[in-house]
Amino acid sequence: MERMRWIWMVLLTGWLVSCSSKEDTLEEMEQETGFLSQAVHPLRTTQDLDLLLNEIGNSQYVLLGEASHGTSEFYTWRADISKRLIQEKGFNLIAVEGDWPAAYSLNQYIQGRQGGTAQQALQAFRRWPTWMWANQEVAGFSEWLRQHNQTLTQNQRVGFYGMDVYSLWESLEEVRAYMEAADPAIAQLAREAQACLAPYNQDEQRYAQATDQGISCAPPLQRLLEAVQAHRARQPANHEAAFNAEQNALAAVNAERYYYQMLRSNVTSWNLRDRHMQETVNRLVAQRGPGAKIIVWAHNTHVGDARYTDMVNSGTVNIGQLLREQHAQKGVYLVGFGSYEGTVVAATSWGAATRTMTVPPAQAGSWEALLHRHSAENKLLLMRELQNSQEVLKPRGHRAIGVTYNPSSERGNYVPTVLPRRYDAFLFIDRTTALSPL
Repeated sequence: MERMRWIWMVLLTGWLVSCSSKEDTLEEMEQETGFLSQAVHPLRTTQDLDLLLNEIGNSQYVLLGEASHGTSEFYTWRADISKRLIQEKGFNLIAVEGDWPAAYSLNQYIQGRQGGTAQQALQAFRRWPTWMWANQEVAGFSEWLRQHNQTLTQNQRVGFYGMDVYSLWESLEEVRAYMEAADPAIAQLAREAQACLAPYNQDEQRYAQATDQGISCAPPLQRLLEAVQAHRARQPANHEAAFNAEQNALAAVNAERYYYQMLRSNVTSWNLRDRHMQETVNRLVAQRGPGAKIIVWAHNTHVGDARYTDMVNSGTVNIGQLLREQHAQKGVYLVGFGSYEGTVVAATSWGAATRTMTVPPAQAGSWEALLHRHSAENKLLLMRELQNSQEVLKPRGHRAIGVTYNPSSERGNYVPTVLPRRYDAFLFIDRTTALSPL
């Protein structure tokens, strides 16, 4: 009997200790995440985006990020936000982190100027990693855009464009093809630039290495750009084919500059790339004219203001920072994305085969871990609702997954970030799933 009483006392003590530990854990959790509570809103359906749309207000520029290039929910939520911005706030331009020629081909389908299906139009994205844009999620959004545009006049339709800087050879070929009929003398300048680049067989690394030997194709590319600019100046202001040719010529010039810097300075090449994105956005808005409102889709590392990360220490800038600095009076709204765990499409090395990988739970102390600890559910954070406490303004790790990824070596994937300054709003998807490549 005495032995049984002793056993029950041990069990009761253990139960009391367990309850006490749970209370302590809940108390600790409230202390650690309580400062988030007033800014956290549920994110279950597209109706929950009402708060975000109200916050965006009359902003002319809305930038939508992603924490990886291979997560389905980042694409689908960006599409849902974009649909509402188009329908309710009159946004009429979309610029994405993709090549101008490939995106322009998709734009032709979205505008109703070519037949087929969105999946067929997306085959224009042939540069690795093709899954960034040639995927089921983008195909579905493209079909929606095409159907939406069919209800509008030609000059009201939503355009879809690429703003990246990689398309040196592709953009050159587009300029040559257009100028063969429009201005054969400029087509000859394009062929001369192509001849300069021909020995490198569309291999950017080979060209970059050749510049170490004093070789440069910058002069013929610059001559081509100036001739194309003069050609466009002679056309009506809304001449889209001439604008397309000029943008391709600009992309080719900046691509050559990027590849020249690629092996020399990571910071210089990065800044050149994001300044090209900024310039492309500005050119699209100017070309569209009065009433232009633009949505940008790019990785968080481009969208989130670089001044509130460790990027600022090296002098690295990004499009989110640049547009905020340039167009603050017109309204620039930055939306970041993140997740706690799930799956993602990526590759183990540059150019390698596509794989679906497991994204492990976020590292302790990161923003993602903090948001999961607050509640293991999807949520929307509105940054203006966060108090300016020391906890809010403390830099914490913020996960960024690129096209190459190693889940077993996560430490280098976290960017020290002051989240409420880097973004205006943040969509947190607690558990994500991999993108669906075509």
